[in-house]
Amino acid sequence: METVDCVVAGAGVVGLAVARALALAGREVLILDAAEGIGTETSSRNSEVIHAGIYYPAGSLMARSCVAGRRLLYAYCAEKGVPHRNCGKLIAATNAQEDAMLAGIKRRAEANGVEGMQVLTAAEATALEPHLNCTSALLSASTGIIDSHAFMLALQGDAENAGAMPVFHSPVERGRRVSGGIEIDVGGAEPMSLRCRLLVNSAGLHAPGFAQRIEGIPADRVPGSYYAKGNYFTLAGRSPFSRLIYPVPVPGGLGVHLTIDLGGQARFGPDVEWIDTIDYTVDPHRADGFYAAVRKYWPALKDGALQPGYAGIRPKIVPKGAPAQDFVVQGSQTHGVPGLINLFGIESPGLTAALAIAEHVLEVAATG
Repeated sequence: METVDCVVAGAGVVGLAVARALALAGREVLILDAAEGIGTETSSRNSEVIHAGIYYPAGSLMARSCVAGRRLLYAYCAEKGVPHRNCGKLIAATNAQEDAMLAGIKRRAEANGVEGMQVLTAAEATALEPHLNCTSALLSASTGIIDSHAFMLALQGDAENAGAMPVFHSPVERGRRVSGGIEIDVGGAEPMSLRCRLLVNSAGLHAPGFAQRIEGIPADRVPGSYYAKGNYFTLAGRSPFSRLIYPVPVPGGLGVHLTIDLGGQARFGPDVEWIDTIDYTVDPHRADGFYAAVRKYWPALKDGALQPGYAGIRPKIVPKGAPAQDFVVQGSQTHGVPGLINLFGIESPGLTAALAIAEHVLEVAATG
């Protein structure tokens, strides 16, 4: 039976970052993915935002890896020529109650290590963005946008140059603990079994189900799998804004925000739609709920201007209504299977945090 040092299951942005880090550390790496190429699910269906790290609980892995990952990501994009822009973001308050919330948001961001946060008056905000309607705003200078596919291609190139090998149409169907590592069964056109010393479960939406198929993991160490779909709508023509525009957060989410891509196209979303099965279709009628929310900060939005764009699905590990869950990077100390690292609940800001998550996985791997 063939033996390899490391297998990374999942070729999304985090899996590619992990594979790159392992390969650069001198390890032999095989990247397996059930799809036909890199980043076909969550990694290619998001806002392509480089997040500052504003909203996450202080001290959480999500907050730490977002702030560290953002700094690494800007440096990486500059080094590798990955298209990106540090455009900034405005969180727009539209009444006195929201005005009072901005200082608390700024404090939380600064507790997480976010630099460049600044509360602006309405006049200062509209001087930056003349189309914005607000009573005050919070400027996040370190927020940006990125070409996520170009980022993944750069990670794949780095990984391959360091000796990693991606293999597509190759789902990992099950695994079991054996002496010295883990034995996995790989499906596809040419099914095979192989052994590895390290298996990294970076299967995104499918990570909990993947873990359940590995013999020896206690059932109570594998979280549930829940799908929170986010629908996006696009705006015809160029964006009236050059920065990202977010409302003040509402309970359960960040509200309907405006992001822009590197071509200047504006898109609105994502909303939150809890679903039972993976489905990326966008119901045009969901736009009805967007207009009133957007017009609070952009009153000039015309009826009929929003067109269905695309949808992504957040890999949640807690159900609707439950307290938010942190990123989970789970080693053998938790589940008892040597050589296995599970990545659970890597939703937003996973794209921003990918390089930092990869460094954390190396640390977990080094401790067994």
